[in-house]
Amino acid sequence: MDNLLYLKSGTDIRGTAIEKEGKDIDLTDTRLSTITASYVNFLKCKLGKDNLKITVGYDSRVSSERISRVVTRTLADLGVKVYDCGLSSTPSMFMSIINFAVDSAVMITASHLPMEMNGLKFFTRQGGFSGNDIKEILSYAEKNEYQLKSETQKAEKLDNMKKYCKDLCDMIKEGVNAPNYDRPLENLKIVVDAGNGVGAFYAEKVLAVLGADISGSCYLEPDGRFPNHIPNPENKQTMQSICDAVKKANADLGVIFDTDCDRAACVDKNAQEINRNKLVALAAYIALKDNKGGIIVTDSVTSDGLAEFIEKDLGGVHHRFKRGYKNVIDEAMRLENEENKSAPLAIETSGHAAFKENYYLDDGAYLITKIIIEAAKLNKEGKQIEDIISSLKTPVEEKEIRFTIKLDDFREYGLSVINDFKALCEKTEGITVSPVNYEGVRVNFNEASGDGWQLLRMSVHEPLLVLNCESNKEGGVNKMLTFFKAFIEKYDKLDLSKLVL
Repeated sequence: MDNLLYLKSGTDIRGTAIEKEGKDIDLTDTRLSTITASYVNFLKCKLGKDNLKITVGYDSRVSSERISRVVTRTLADLGVKVYDCGLSSTPSMFMSIINFAVDSAVMITASHLPMEMNGLKFFTRQGGFSGNDIKEILSYAEKNEYQLKSETQKAEKLDNMKKYCKDLCDMIKEGVNAPNYDRPLENLKIVVDAGNGVGAFYAEKVLAVLGADISGSCYLEPDGRFPNHIPNPENKQTMQSICDAVKKANADLGVIFDTDCDRAACVDKNAQEINRNKLVALAAYIALKDNKGGIIVTDSVTSDGLAEFIEKDLGGVHHRFKRGYKNVIDEAMRLENEENKSAPLAIETSGHAAFKENYYLDDGAYLITKIIIEAAKLNKEGKQIEDIISSLKTPVEEKEIRFTIKLDDFREYGLSVINDFKALCEKTEGITVSPVNYEGVRVNFNEASGDGWQLLRMSVHEPLLVLNCESNKEGGVNKMLTFFKAFIEKYDKLDLSKLVL
């Protein structure tokens, strides 16, 4: 078998799965079968058992059913008891382990990536596999090609989503505790934009069942070509889509998911986004209601206003960590298990949110369910969900710029640029380096220098240097970027074409 390690994408396996513009298919049937066999071998060693039970689910991508057939056939060929869950959300596949006492779950998805891409995610009861686990699986697969037999047992069908939806419904019923217990959302109009991913279940099998008016919901039909917009809450066009839907329907709340529903965002009745820092603030409010003084672990690009909101308004502790949803989740678990500190929430500004009470699972539908419970309670008081975060201070300006590093050994070069920038800032009047930096370097500019902050960091997976900026006054970002441009122009291995003032 040829090189497979390039298919590793953080804690997932990802590659091209359908032909597009002459690009070769990475996830061929042969490779998929070999990788699946390697996963089974890894799982037997990890769990110390031979008789395995595994669930398999997939998102709405064009290639997903083909990949599912190969994976389930290979698993059955290896003597695994296989349960075919069909079209599923990623969080529901983890929950299949809890709900049906299986050993592991496989989810076929590439999240928000283009339609030609697909991939594999693996779970055990302890959570998703680590990057090192994926590396080990792919390394073993390179040396041990697997050939399918001619006849195998078939997978058994399992309606995992039915149980998952029922649990979300029960959670809302109990949380709202309305006089009409089984219809707690009958006075709310909530629109869902599923982006042609798998998120239609939330509108049809949760909200509508509980009495919500879901008219005005859009793009609920699963379609792996994603013909309307990219299913990604970080995308401007995507967020505009749900804002427009809320306006058109005159809804109380709008909800949007990524393709496989492990991320989400929402929109208030005024069609204002509750996303990124606002979403983190709302989730932190919910997490700290029963966990006073708890630690909220976030990624590194969260704003100063958010830190103030968490610590001064909510009485929690803000722990600004690294980018990467697995990084923030692992850090929250480390604080809980190794330091015996309460960390009820790990959340990225991308929309990945993992509550301790929910197995630290990044589950977009669970997050939205928690928000809707609050919305229903507030509605009875004549209040809105946005009232919760009304005191959150937001920056006047913000910007993110990504610089491609034009080298094979990109990481060493990128880190050297970051160190040089830190050294310059340490000796520049009006700029101070943040005392704690878990990745890259974050620097603060005083009012005269730009009244804000910059974070220069390496991308989690790609050959990129990323600069994030926020300012509390108009023109502040450009003032800070002028300083940065004078510094960065001498680095000829960076593509600086996106640095426009």
